[in-house]
Amino acid sequence: MENIIPHHFQITRTQREALMGHPSYVLWFTGLSGSGKSTVANAVEEALFRKGMHTYSLDGDNVRKGLNNNLGFSPEDRTENIRRIAEVANLMADAGLVVLAAFVSPYEKDRTMVKQTVGDTRYIEIFIDTPLEECERRDVKGLYAKARKGEITNFTGINAPYEAPVSPDIQIDTSKVSLTESVAIILQYLEDKLNPNHE
Repeated sequence: MENIIPHHFQITRTQREALMGHPSYVLWFTGLSGSGKSTVANAVEEALFRKGMHTYSLDGDNVRKGLNNNLGFSPEDRTENIRRIAEVANLMADAGLVVLAAFVSPYEKDRTMVKQTVGDTRYIEIFIDTPLEECERRDVKGLYAKARKGEITNFTGINAPYEAPVSPDIQIDTSKVSLTESVAIILQYLEDKLNPNHE
């Protein structure tokens, strides 16, 4: 952009990571509404926090009520929602945090954009691959029922598409895998990444 000149800061991400005692990552949880994304992400954050990791969670509740409160759920607004979240997650990762982002993020192109924003080596895609029928059965917020009645438009899985990840780093179906097992799978995957000197 014209007249915007980047400032080169003295403290680097590498230095911040050294101070934190672990590398920074963006754990991107994607899946249908009701799949268990936020539940799993929160449990993983608790486990990482207990291990002394510096973390922060991003989800619709703390993003759409503030940063993105001017966006709706049209395809264009969904893309802008994810673009802004990607930038925030990237800044947080640059600060040395392990960021846990739980968003439906239904479009493959948007998730690719997130990966490009935060960097291939910093982005870990976790597909909470819970079947639509199970998500609908849970329907804790009553959103699927409203979408079925036509009271909600652009609702992913009912009247808006969900493009499932082709090759996620981790794939979990919470209708078959318990919360405890889900956390264990993710922590196992992260073990060497968060503990690079781990023997």
